Amino acid sequence: MSDSTSTPLQALGICFEEYEYPYPVRFLQLSNDLQQVSMAYMDIPPSGQPNGNTVVLFHGKAFGSYYFRNVIEELTAAGYRVVAPDQIGWGKSPKPDIHYSFQLLAANTAALLDHLGIGKVAVLGHSTGGMTVVRFTRMNPDRVTHLVLEDPLGLADYRTGIPPQSEETLYRHELNWTDLATIRGYVEGYFVQPDPKVWEPLADVLVRVTLSADYPRWARAAALTFQMIYQQPVRHEYHQIAPPTLLVVGADDHTVPLGQYAKPADAARLGDFVALSAAAAKDIPRAKRVVIPDCGHIPHKELRHVGQAARHRQP
Repeated sequence: MSDSTSTPLQALGICFEEYEYPYPVRFLQLSNDLQQVSMAYMDIPPSGQPNGNTVVLFHGKAFGSYYFRNVIEELTAAGYRVVAPDQIGWGKSPKPDIHYSFQLLAANTAALLDHLGIGKVAVLGHSTGGMTVVRFTRMNPDRVTHLVLEDPLGLADYRTGIPPQSEETLYRHELNWTDLATIRGYVEGYFVQPDPKVWEPLADVLVRVTLSADYPRWARAAALTFQMIYQQPVRHEYHQIAPPTLLVVGADDHTVPLGQYAKPADAARLGDFVALSAAAAKDIPRAKRVVIPDCGHIPHKELRHVGQAARHRQP
């Protein structure tokens, strides 16, 4: 945890060049929208008795795969191989000016698994990663054995309550989103009982990126990916999800992407994870739903072990 009151934070490159990940990072060369890009990923072998299975982790919008450290530790100790990519536009991967789509991110992930010689996988998607993983599952129905949706965005079509915004508006918002207290409050707000040892390091990464000379490129990619979330809903695909699905939500999660542009009543409806997840579980053919009391948007960081959620399964 950094002491933000006494030690100034150092600038961080927009590809996290100075940031140490919990496991070795490798890169896969890809072509996206006729641009050559290098997708960063961690490929972690089991630390316990191998069980022959692989889990792929899909991160959320505000983070990269680095925040899955404790999840990776649990899974590898249980014998799983874990693949944790930084999607193009996030983490140690580049921030190109391209047309971002969930189909593109899913195809990149499939290309990574092909490169690693991995066939069937279980997948977990958190937040925006929950939208990416739905598209990945739909595009690879014979590859995905199990799906976990952890406080996924996309439980609603945000176009039903949020007016469309221009890319210029979203870019300017991101470009000016540099106030330290605002960023810290934003990340702290993801937690019901925020522990500074947990949320401050996550906030520090976002603060340090704003100090980079290349921050405008980051802001541009952030604006484009907000448009992706808004313009490319996946909720209508839930009834076509084939594998067994575990839907996990924090009872006090009210996250709404671009919610600042919605009327209060619409923001409340679009951020009601309890009600939205109940409806979603009815549409996903083989779904089990877990609601975690006193938990916000990042259960795998707020709880010591994700598995604790099983004690709170709803009928």
